[in-house]
Parts: sequence; C-alpha cells; structure tokens
Amino acid sequence: MSASQWRKAMNAGAGRTAWPRAAPAAAPRAARPVAATAGGAASAASAARPLDGARWLRWVAARVRARHVIVLAAAIVYPLVATPFFTFQVGAQSLALGLIALSLTFLAGYGGMVSLAQMTVAGIAGYAYAIFATSATDISLKWPWWLAVLLALAIATACGTLIGWFSVRTEGIYTIMITLAIGVAFYYLVQQNYSLFNGFQGFQSVKSPTVLGRDVREPLPFYYLTLFWALVGYWGVQYVLRAPFGVALQGIRDNPRRMAALGFDVTAHRVAAYAVAGLISAVGGILLVWYNGLVSPGSVGTSWLINILVIAVLGGMRHPIGPFIGAVVFVLLQNFAVDLVDRERFNLLIGGVFLIIVLFSPDGILGWWANGLARLRARSAQGRLGRRVET
Repeated sequence: MSASQWRKAMNAGAGRTAWPRAAPAAAPRAARPVAATAGGAASAASAARPLDGARWLRWVAARVRARHVIVLAAAIVYPLVATPFFTFQVGAQSLALGLIALSLTFLAGYGGMVSLAQMTVAGIAGYAYAIFATSATDISLKWPWWLAVLLALAIATACGTLIGWFSVRTEGIYTIMITLAIGVAFYYLVQQNYSLFNGFQGFQSVKSPTVLGRDVREPLPFYYLTLFWALVGYWGVQYVLRAPFGVALQGIRDNPRRMAALGFDVTAHRVAAYAVAGLISAVGGILLVWYNGLVSPGSVGTSWLINILVIAVLGGMRHPIGPFIGAVVFVLLQNFAVDLVDRERFNLLIGGVFLIIVLFSPDGILGWWANGLARLRARSAQGRLGRRVET
C-alpha cells in the first residue's frame, strides 16, 4: 500500500475538518480579459478536466496487464476447444467454487478474519432460491426465477452480515470456532427441519432459469455465466481493496488498535467486510444450485466447510485469483483421484496435497510460482553480472 492510499483512507475515515482558506483577492476589473465568454469558460473547463471516457481508459490501462488479457482470452476460448465434460464438470464448477472461496480470501487475506461459514452463507442462498423458485418438492413456492434470485441474495447477504456481527468481537481461533459452530448448527437445522428445508432429502430437481429459449444449465451457457460472475467478483474485490474502505480494512488487519486510535470504527469495517463476502458467497451458492440441480444438507456439511478453506489456501490467500486456481486443482483431484486412490480416500489425497503446499509455500500455488520466478530472475541477473565482470 502506498503512502497516498494511506492518506486517502485516513482522511476519509478520520472525519477531520479542514480549516477554511482565505479567499484570494478578486482581480481588478480592468485586469480581467474582455473576451471571457461562456463558450471560453466551457472550453477551459473541459481542457482542465479530461473526458470521462479518457479517464476510464487510463484507469483500465493502469490496472490491466498482459497476463490478464492472456488469461481472459484463454478462459473465453476454453469451452470452444474442450469437451462438454471439461466445460461443465471442471470449468464451471471450478469457477463457482472459486467464487465462494474468493469471499474467504477477501475476509482472511485482507481482513485477517478466517471464517468457516462461507459455505454456510452459500447454502443459505441455495436453500432460499430452492424455496422461492420451482423444484420437485411441494414446499417450493414456484415464484419467478429472477425474484427468487433477488430474495436469495438479500437473505444470504443479511445472514452473512449477522454472522459477521457475532464473529468480529473475537479474534484468531475463537473466530474460527464461532463460524464453525454456526456452520454445523445450520447443517443440523436443515437436516432435521422438514416444514421449511425438507429434512435430509433437501430440494431435488431445482429448475434453472431459461433465457432466450436456452436453459442456463447447458454446459456452454452455464460456463460463460459462471465466468461472467467470476470476473465480476474478481474485479469487484480488486476495486474494493484499492478503495479507502479496502485500504482501511487492510490497516485494521495489520494493527486494529492504531486504526481505532486514528478514528476508524474497527467493528463497522469488519462487519461490512462480512457483508461484502456474504454477497460474493451468495452468488456462488446460487450458481452451485443451478449446477447440481439440487440442494441438500450434504451441500453444507462440515466437509464442505473445510473444503472451501482448503481451496482458498491451495491457491493463495493473498491473491484474488488464487481461489480460482485452488478450485481448479481441487476439482481436478476430485474428478480424477478415483483413478489413483479409492473414492473413500479422496480426503487423504487432498490432505496430502494441502500439507505439501502449506509446508513448502505458505502463500499457496501462486506464492510457489512467484518464488520460482524470483529465483530465476536472481540467477539470470547473477549470470549477466558475471559475464560483465569477465569482459
């Protein structure tokens, strides 16, 4: 974080009032230009402030790198060269799971709050959509899908905010235990309640929306739908992290007492971070319901609470793109681990990969990659220096 970002964040949150400056003395009437017309003033104002389009292009150029364009182009072309299985089962599922893990990365990597309830928030969104939309269960209200989506997002975001309101008063292991307890409690609630959640059966055959005569659950439309929301989540997190709120949140992560002394409301910032993460998780939860075509207590079980944490750590907790990389690795292992080990020992394989990543690269796969590039650059620099000395 640069010094200018810190100054903007402190000025925005500290609520300081600037002393009024003395107004400059008016120029003599004779010294004013006679030809100062309305058109001249307008042209001067437009020259002083660039057009919104030009500023937007400069903003994009300052943040979009060549690697972003390459990754985006590869993601767009991927379903055109891949089979429907890899498009739907691997690509779309990875993007949906990565979106949920992104909410955990936002909380833990940039807010210092490790929450195991992000899959719970996604499950709340999935259950809310199944209740309001159409499914094979008589409990469903069969409302229009767009209304069900809006209500599900609102309910899940509110629940995520409430979870944050309970959790931010603790730190460290206590936050982890509180969010884990909330997740386990929700699991047993949906498993034992039949009047609202239909018990252990859940909601089967949840109908996905049809747009322009095509079901969004088809491999190609669903992949591009998940890709769109993954990009929205990624760039949204990037924007929030550069905003005064995001800079203040990172300051609270590093030193909450100092930020409180500067005038920032630490609790309010943390609860707001949970609200943002809840919205991201809710979008991923609805996408998962459309992907699976159902939602059940197994979707919000303890294993999935831990899997989201594993996905976030595998990719890297300090990079918004990390959860999506971790999700790709997780989904590939989930689909092809049967050829290596028994299905019942899949968690053992995931645990082994997780242990290797944590031991050799605490920052995940991206940290491993960055360290390797740094070593190659150091070796090449040493080689160039040695050749210069020899000459």
